[in-house]
Amino acid sequence: PKDAVKALKKKLSKNCNHKEIRLTLSLLDMCTENCGPRFQSLVVKKDFCKDKLVKLLNPRYNLPIDMQERILTFIMTWARGFQGMVDVSEVKEVYLELLKKGVEFPPSDTSRGAPKASSQPSTKSSPSSANPAKRSLLPLSAGPMLLLTPEQIGKLYSELDMAKMNVRVMSSILKENVPGSENPNDMNLLQKLYKTCRMMQERIMELLVTVENEDVIVELIQVNEDLNNVLLGHER
Repeated sequence: PKDAVKALKKKLSKNCNHKEIRLTLSLLDMCTENCGPRFQSLVVKKDFCKDKLVKLLNPRYNLPIDMQERILTFIMTWARGFQGMVDVSEVKEVYLELLKKGVEFPPSDTSRGAPKASSQPSTKSSPSSANPAKRSLLPLSAGPMLLLTPEQIGKLYSELDMAKMNVRVMSSILKENVPGSENPNDMNLLQKLYKTCRMMQERIMELLVTVENEDVIVELIQVNEDLNNVLLGHER
């Protein structure tokens, strides 16, 4: 495992050849799935996941969106842990650091334990998506941190509970309606919920950049992932 990770580091380090990076990421995916805890425990260390993988998100490497999203999917999935005794504390720290900076992660894939390769770029509608090769998923640096009072936390949790309920209702409507033969009443409600969930997600992203409370951050991350999934389902 040590030799394998050393070889992967060498291929990813300061490499601007997109074909080589893409093939190396595919190899990394295969190794992570098949090599077990001895290999996994090495790739979740900061000197690999942050110093090699996340560094490739820098605009200087000009990676296509699908490759950027694949790297982010690795970080997000590894942070949730593996089967067996693998210490993921360092990759969790990297994941949280990226979220605090406002990085938008791809929707989670819960059908498997290891990262899934993203074969297509994101279809999110934005002006920058017209030229994916020149877009970077890394945001600008964050501002000062905010420590919420207990009253503010209580109010925020109430709003997050409402967001969770909206996600459940949206998911139910999406499952019950067939594209092309939708119930008009359901569609009207769906559009309202979509706008509400979009606004809530924007607020959550702002809070993730500024909030200091760890418990609040964990809750914000979870609700943001739920919102990501249901909004992507709506767009599809």
